[in-house]
Amino acid sequence: MLRIRTIAWVTWLEVLRRKDAYVLLILLGALLIMLVSLDIFGLGGVTRYVADIGLLMAWVFAWILAVSVGARQLPREESRGTVFSLLAKPVSRFEVVAGKWLGSWGIVSAATLCFYLLVVAVVIGKSGRLHPVAVVQGYLLHAVALGVMSAIAVAFSTRMNSDAASTLSYVLTGAAFLVVPRIPEFMLQTSRVRGSLLMFLYHALPHFEVFDMRKRIVQNYGPADWRVVALVALYGLLLAAVVVLIAWLAFRRKRFSRTQIG
Repeated sequence: MLRIRTIAWVTWLEVLRRKDAYVLLILLGALLIMLVSLDIFGLGGVTRYVADIGLLMAWVFAWILAVSVGARQLPREESRGTVFSLLAKPVSRFEVVAGKWLGSWGIVSAATLCFYLLVVAVVIGKSGRLHPVAVVQGYLLHAVALGVMSAIAVAFSTRMNSDAASTLSYVLTGAAFLVVPRIPEFMLQTSRVRGSLLMFLYHALPHFEVFDMRKRIVQNYGPADWRVVALVALYGLLLAAVVVLIAWLAFRRKRFSRTQIG
């Protein structure tokens, strides 16, 4: 476990040293400008719209960061040749995969916390109010969902370059968020064979919609039952663990060649 935490910490430092920090600042600035500019459209005084758009952008920006950061960790080690020195040490391939995933998940979760704090600050600045417990619950479930997204990106990156891994991760996670919740209605309008395929996808793909508490936060419905929050978080953690296991199985059989390093 110590080696996994060490690899995760090194991943944090690498992300902070590179341009990812500048990307985070740009996204934070874009989010702030978007929230403040709502005054132009006459919506600045309606804090519900500010919170709704702000949290939506927080989900979009966090999704972009989770996939982009997770998908390039392992390919970068291979392209620089550092994967050989890393695996030459008493570090197993599972520890490498788990450490890269944990580091990616941690840095993206920290960035998402900044997004949430910015949204809350702007809402309070406009004399609005959000239930603090509901916001905490929403962030926690959002962070768990990001763990699944990061795991998917790392899993794809074990067998392909960062660009291909990012593309497939965006497609899979985007479809899981937008299409999977609507599969039950699609099944009412399709044949039995297609319905069986849709049902398989419905159970196989992640259900990111269960982690989304934006509506509850924006409408001030108050916090959810902590038992429900815990069950959803457990589902996400188990799903992330399964994806990390699949990533390890793919990575442990991979062979590296020094001639491919560029």
